[in-house]
Amino acid sequence: MTQPPTPSLRRVTSLLEDWAYAPEALPDASWDEVAAAGSTVSLPHTWNAADGYAGGGYRRGRSTYARRVTADVGAIETWVEFAGVNSTAEVHVDGQLLARHHGGYSTFRVNVTEYLVEGAATIVVVVDNTANESVYPQQADFTFYGGIYREVRQISVGATHFALDGDGGPGLTVTPRLADRGAVVSVNAGVSGVAAAEASVRFVIDGEVAVTVPVIGGEAQADLTIEQVRRWHGLRDPHLYTARAELLDGDVLVDVVELRFGCREFEVNPQRGFLLNGEEYPLRGVSRHQDFEGAGNAITEAMQQTDLALIREIGATTVRLAHYQHDQRFYDLCDEAGLVVWAEIPQITVFLPGAVDNARDQLTELIVQNRHHASIVCWGLSNEITLAGAGDDVVAAHRDLNDLAHRLDPMRLTAMANLFLLETDHPLVTLPDVMSYNLYFGWYVGDSADNDTWLDDFHTAYPGIAIGLSEYGADANPQYQSADPAKGDYSETYQALYHEHMVEMIEERPWLWATHVWNLADFGSAGRDEGGVAGRNQKGLVSFDRTLKKDAFYVYKAAWATEPFVHVAGRRRAERAEEVTEVVVYSNQPEVTLLVDGAEVGTVAGSRAFRFEVPLTGEHEVTARAGDKTDTISLRKVDEVPEASIMPTTAIANWFDAAPLPAPEGFFSIQDSLGDIKRSEEGTRVIASVLEAVSTSRGEVGRGVEIPPAMQAIVDRMSVQKLITQAGGVPIEQVAALNAQLNLISK
Repeated sequence: MTQPPTPSLRRVTSLLEDWAYAPEALPDASWDEVAAAGSTVSLPHTWNAADGYAGGGYRRGRSTYARRVTADVGAIETWVEFAGVNSTAEVHVDGQLLARHHGGYSTFRVNVTEYLVEGAATIVVVVDNTANESVYPQQADFTFYGGIYREVRQISVGATHFALDGDGGPGLTVTPRLADRGAVVSVNAGVSGVAAAEASVRFVIDGEVAVTVPVIGGEAQADLTIEQVRRWHGLRDPHLYTARAELLDGDVLVDVVELRFGCREFEVNPQRGFLLNGEEYPLRGVSRHQDFEGAGNAITEAMQQTDLALIREIGATTVRLAHYQHDQRFYDLCDEAGLVVWAEIPQITVFLPGAVDNARDQLTELIVQNRHHASIVCWGLSNEITLAGAGDDVVAAHRDLNDLAHRLDPMRLTAMANLFLLETDHPLVTLPDVMSYNLYFGWYVGDSADNDTWLDDFHTAYPGIAIGLSEYGADANPQYQSADPAKGDYSETYQALYHEHMVEMIEERPWLWATHVWNLADFGSAGRDEGGVAGRNQKGLVSFDRTLKKDAFYVYKAAWATEPFVHVAGRRRAERAEEVTEVVVYSNQPEVTLLVDGAEVGTVAGSRAFRFEVPLTGEHEVTARAGDKTDTISLRKVDEVPEASIMPTTAIANWFDAAPLPAPEGFFSIQDSLGDIKRSEEGTRVIASVLEAVSTSRGEVGRGVEIPPAMQAIVDRMSVQKLITQAGGVPIEQVAALNAQLNLISK
């Protein structure tokens, strides 16, 4: 009689406690020596949890982590798995270098078996986030937090086990292909160990089908058929199957690996946008950075759940997980929620010739570790990589990455997020399968309506090329409010108005294959100092700590969410100086009624944004009602709004109105456009300082920018006054001095 299989030997244990940490490189140190040089910490951990978004410089260097590891009873091999170490890791035991990993966002494993003397050893991990030219990212608009900031696990296996050394992958590949009402699921498992030649693998798809096949040449593979497949269909039905691989040595079960996957098909059509399972399925959503205020990138499960809940609340169908590989857990959450994902590597901003191989390695790890996820539809090759130029070497490197992605995963698309300065006829535009542009008309340059014109012009000129919006947004510090919002004032009011326009613009263009707001939440960007806050990008729909939802959040909730709600905007503009104020309400209901001090003042029918004129005479309670939903704010009439609620750039703009600077006839002034002033050799020299201030106001990402002729024409149409107002942080005295210099230059 055949004996039932014994339990698998694989054991996975989290190693989160009892780490020693020191802010220096100590590769030969013991645990006690590392602790004495620093402290004890728990994972996840980053040494930039405070300075990474404090503004100015932050510590980029080498640090050491140490932990004792003890082999599990009965284990033949012991591996340590790191889910994320930024950005280069060296793993040592007893002063001997076991492994080196370059790339801060992907999983890697180290076999420590032969170094466990009497079953135990201390592993020492030297982590380095120092600036260099060989590991992406190096120049970008976000902080490169150092540390072991994701989970570390100990994996114990027997002599024969599923492969643990394949680019951090799970050891099992699952590739579903739809066929009529069914699906053929190709499975492949790599097997390691002394008995691999005599082993077999039983592949099982839960509740559907099972088959046992031999291991040949270290691999087992099979095709399994699901006769009546239930498709993964986004938010409507994110159904997942579980593929299980059971490694058998004779009749004995020696290892098990499971992966969840979904069966779906999709395409991108230049006229119809994104199609999921043959149906038009507009991809409308947000981009996400992983960091949180107070934690940096060392985030917890609760924080990941918070982000998921926010994305679901606004009714998004997609999320761009920028600008690097995110935690495996978040891809799992997107699978379960039905969110379509754009996944990408951190090849960003400026092409690094010395990091070509590193980009290949990071793309390989991203795909191998994540190609089972139903949510992921494309692999991003780079983001805004052409800031400092796009020569033949940049194109060749991307062509190589594109080919690599298709070899590793022929079932998904490749994608690029293009800098808004990239000319539309550049070879990079059509190199990947799909692409999107990062457009910031209405914030960095031009006006919001320029987005409409630019996209329409592209669609008309290239009707056979699908285009999307991978980034668009405007910074907002909720401290700043305005009765007369304007681009560059960093007010919550302007951000909401900007996104009102963008939502309408997007709805009128269903051929946009995907659109992603930049960003879900404010995030750390150490080089920035603008909008009244240093060290962060404030384009988020919610605050860095996720506790405050800006009014723009509700613009998207009104456009995409199905659960009824109503929200009165402007609650942080409680003190208002105008005699009659505009009250803006966001709702996904067709009609909103406004009550002031309990009395109805009007009902407005429409969609998304509802506007009411309300006289102010004192203190008032303002309530919006939509169906059975209500929301209330308090307003108070004042003679003058508090200075703290006005961004300094707005003060400059107001100063221009109150005391306009001289503009003598026949001479230049800040009211003239850049293009006109640059026609003069002396004007070009004077204006160079303005351009430098504008570029560096965006942090280190602004260095080295090259502006192509088409975009330069837009910039040249802007007045110097407009650029200064938008750049911010320029003292009024300096503006006056610049104007005085221009007044000396004859037209």
